[in-house]
Amino acid sequence: MDRPRIFPDPVSFDRRPELEQALAAWHGATLRLERTHDALRTEVLRLTDELEAKNRESARQSRRADPRQLASSVAHEVRNGLLPVMLYWKLLRRRLPDDPARDDILAKLESGLRAIDATVSDLLSFTSDRDPQLQWVDVRQVVDDVCASLAAQLSAQDVETIADVPRNLGVMADRKMLHCAVLNLASNALDAMPDGGRLVITSFIGPGGLELEVADSGPGLSEEVRRRAFDPFFSTKRGASGLGLAIVDRIAEVHGGDVLAANCPEGGAAFTLRFPSRAREAAA
Repeated sequence: MDRPRIFPDPVSFDRRPELEQALAAWHGATLRLERTHDALRTEVLRLTDELEAKNRESARQSRRADPRQLASSVAHEVRNGLLPVMLYWKLLRRRLPDDPARDDILAKLESGLRAIDATVSDLLSFTSDRDPQLQWVDVRQVVDDVCASLAAQLSAQDVETIADVPRNLGVMADRKMLHCAVLNLASNALDAMPDGGRLVITSFIGPGGLELEVADSGPGLSEEVRRRAFDPFFSTKRGASGLGLAIVDRIAEVHGGDVLAANCPEGGAAFTLRFPSRAREAAA
C-alpha cells in the first residue's frame, strides 16, 4: 500500500509561479480597466456639463432677436410714431396765424421729420430679406424714371444729365429694387455736386454680364471712402443714414451681382452695378 505524499507533485509546484504571474497580470489589467473606467466616467461628466452649458447658451441666443429683425421692428415703431406727429404738424400749420417766423420754424420742423422718415425707409430697405421678384426690366426706362423723379433737384443744382443706355436693353431683375439702386446711386452723385456738374449714366455688355455705371464730376473718392463706401452706417455727409450705398450693395448681391466704386480718370467718382450673364441671357 502506497503512503500518501507529504510534498506536492513537483510538476504542480513548478506551475505555481505561472499562476501567480497570471493572477498578477489579471490584477494589473483589472486595475488599469478601473482607472480607464473612472477616466471615461469623468470625461463623460465633463462633456455632459459642457453640452448642457452649450444648450443653455443656444437657448439664450435663440431668444435674442436677430439684428436685422430688431432693426426692422424698431424702424416700424419709429414710423408708427412719426405718423401722428406729421398729422399734428399739418394741423398746427393750418391753425397758426400767418407769420413769417412761423413758416421758417415749420419748414425746419418738416425737414427734420422728413429726414427721420427717410432714415427709417433706408433702414427698412436695408433689413428687408425678401427675395427679388424677377421679371424682364427695361433698364433705360428705369434710368429715365429715376432722372424724372430727380428733375427738380437736377435743375436746382445745375447738373447736366447724360443717359447713354440703349432703348429696350433688358435684364431679369426686381424692378423696384433696380429703381431703388439707381436712385440711390444718382442721389449719391448729386450730393457730390452741390454746385453743379455732370451726371452720366452708361451701360456696357461685357463677358460678365450687364454693367450699369453712374458717374459724377465731383471731387472723387478718398481711399478710405472708396474702401468703406458700402459699409452700413458709414457716411461722410452730416445727417445721412449711411445706408444708401449699403442698400445698393444688398440689391446687387440678391441678384447674384455686385457693385464697384472707383474714381474716373478725368475726375469724379463712378459706381458700377454688375448683373451676371444669366440675368442678361434670361432677359434676351
